[in-house]
Amino acid sequence: MPTNRQWHLVRRPVGLVRPSDFDLREEPVRLPGPRQVLVRSDYLSIDPANRACMWSEETYLPAQPLDTVVRGLGIGVVEHSSHPLYPVGSRVSGVLGWQDYALMSGDDPLLIRLPDEPAIPATMYLGLLGHIGMTAYFGLLEIGRPKQGDTLVVSAAAGAVGSLVGQIGKIHGCRVIGITDSADKCHWTRDELGFDAAINYKMGNSFKKLKELCSAGIDIYFDNVGGPLLEDVLNLINLRSRIVACGMLCVYNDIGGMLSLPAGPNNLLNLVLKRARIEGLVCLDYAHRATEAIDALSRWHLEGRMKYRVEVIEGLQNTPRALNMLFDGSNTGKLLVKVH
Repeated sequence: MPTNRQWHLVRRPVGLVRPSDFDLREEPVRLPGPRQVLVRSDYLSIDPANRACMWSEETYLPAQPLDTVVRGLGIGVVEHSSHPLYPVGSRVSGVLGWQDYALMSGDDPLLIRLPDEPAIPATMYLGLLGHIGMTAYFGLLEIGRPKQGDTLVVSAAAGAVGSLVGQIGKIHGCRVIGITDSADKCHWTRDELGFDAAINYKMGNSFKKLKELCSAGIDIYFDNVGGPLLEDVLNLINLRSRIVACGMLCVYNDIGGMLSLPAGPNNLLNLVLKRARIEGLVCLDYAHRATEAIDALSRWHLEGRMKYRVEVIEGLQNTPRALNMLFDGSNTGKLLVKVH
């Protein structure tokens, strides 16, 4: 049997993760027991949730215990099986963890056998047709409730989720403003994805630019970052605006396991004055409706109305470095690690 390389979390990170927060270990691969499967990992999904799970506090998932394999979604191929639903050669997705091989229960509700569709790249199941697509689809349509002519603002607009949200907004007749962190990302969201405008907040005075672009106010804000941008948007919301709280990129690395969150926006009174609504989003709440999202996203993609970008980092050994790319602005679109 081959050797299994595994990244173990050995220390709670403070700020961006460091090599000393992890230990890359090797152990023999074990064969599956009754109703278990052995999955060879092909791609690992790199998500902000990976970083949040490293806090000592529980989020919507249990905290990652120290000295265990780092938790994370992935896709792979069943190499050995003792479960009738997962024959050898099946392509699956699930919580494989940061390792070459995952020994899993075939009864795990998060283990999913993927369709045998050679025309669909495996990476699409961790992006457009996976949890990323579901987050964008249900977050905007169920919580944001877009209407023809609405002004939609999306933060982290060139990220995996934000880039899809803006396109779904355009499909539903919204005027879409993206906020991102570079000129290249502004170009991509505006000129390739079809956003109406894009703001590079690192150029300074982003509130002035946002106010100019949203002179008639903001109807929907899809928030991936929190912090000062959320406060800026709250100053511009319209009557009965909807704010989708999807993520808080600005705080994941500042907590350092202490859950010492910075002060929130000081203008929350605007929610009262405008009778607006802010609601959190976790895509697991919509897992039972996954087919609905996949069907719509697939159709829009085939019609040329939905584009997506995947950035792949080669090698399991580079997984911690890849995680930091989510927070230092160096990636565009969906970020993955190709294990082998």
